[in-house]
Amino acid sequence: MQLAHRLLVATPGLLDENFWRSVVYILEHDADGAMGLILNRPTDLEAAEVLPEWKDALYHPEVVFEGGPVQREAGIALARRNNEAALVDFGVPLPEGERIRVFAGYAGWEPEQLEAEIDAAGWFVVDSEPDDPFTPSPEELWRTVLRRQPGRLSWYANYPDHESLN
Repeated sequence: MQLAHRLLVATPGLLDENFWRSVVYILEHDADGAMGLILNRPTDLEAAEVLPEWKDALYHPEVVFEGGPVQREAGIALARRNNEAALVDFGVPLPEGERIRVFAGYAGWEPEQLEAEIDAAGWFVVDSEPDDPFTPSPEELWRTVLRRQPGRLSWYANYPDHESLN
């Protein structure tokens, strides 16, 4: 199963605080494992404070996002290129008019680890849409992605935050 450029949507049963209700965009997936970015965890840190030279190129909200629990001190940026999210090289000037979203850290999996988590019903794997990594409403992304899925999968969008509220 090839997962690059697809979304992992945390199932309601995934209670790990690092990934609870998360939507992860998979950047790389091969025999060496997988790497992705959590798309729906904005922080309070203004991205322009970290990258003042790119302040006019930031997608709204213009904050740094928590990309995942691995190397949280590492900065990663995404831009839309050819209708997909692509990594940005901080050492190269942005093309005119290009916009970015900035992340601190990433989500990573060893070989076969992610496949095991999917098999254990920790993640729904769904297609991404070009706007998902750059949504202006990241706090709604989990429900938005689930709502647009076919059949019963869309029902999970209405799943309560806490089972006791069901």
